Amino acid sequence: MKKFSCILFSSLSTVCRQLSAPLNGSTASLCGSRALQRTVCSSAVRHQEKEASSSAETAKDFSYLPPLPGHDSALRWGGKKFEDLPIVHIKATYNNTHIQLTDSAGQSVVRTSCGTEGFKNIKKSTPIAAQTAGISAAAKATAKGVSFVRVVVKGLGPGRLSAIKGLTMGGLEVVSITDNTPVPHNGCRPRKARRM
Repeated sequence: MKKFSCILFSSLSTVCRQLSAPLNGSTASLCGSRALQRTVCSSAVRHQEKEASSSAETAKDFSYLPPLPGHDSALRWGGKKFEDLPIVHIKATYNNTHIQLTDSAGQSVVRTSCGTEGFKNIKKSTPIAAQTAGISAAAKATAKGVSFVRVVVKGLGPGRLSAIKGLTMGGLEVVSITDNTPVPHNGCRPRKARRM
């Protein structure tokens, strides 16, 4: 925008010079060549100052970084703040994938898993089962009026990404993805190694 205003200013100044050149030689002037040049140039300067002040206001309001906890943000999803969005908790274990949708206060709204979707035994631990559970949870959530969600993933199972993909395929808009997998800092002693 500044480049455009600079080009506009330079073109206006050349037009002013071209208009004032024949008028400077003659005694009759059309409102005075200097006055015309001053008027055009001052309006261009006013326009530049107005653009700079409006861009400074929008730059002050906009940020690429998420807001700090406790600070207000101008971003809204479906008229709701980030803190008020429902949360989808995905627990991806090695044997199953659980998906639960809660509101911002933590009350359960929708709950499903690969087992409740009809998968048995070893098939519960597949990415396709997790995707099916995600689509089912999204369908139930949209029926209850939910469209934008935050996602919290816990665990290292095979259905981690497939469950999120199923949520988006089911019609939910995922705003953020947070990994909440518990990582031990050399806590409990692990099991002894399996003999093969």
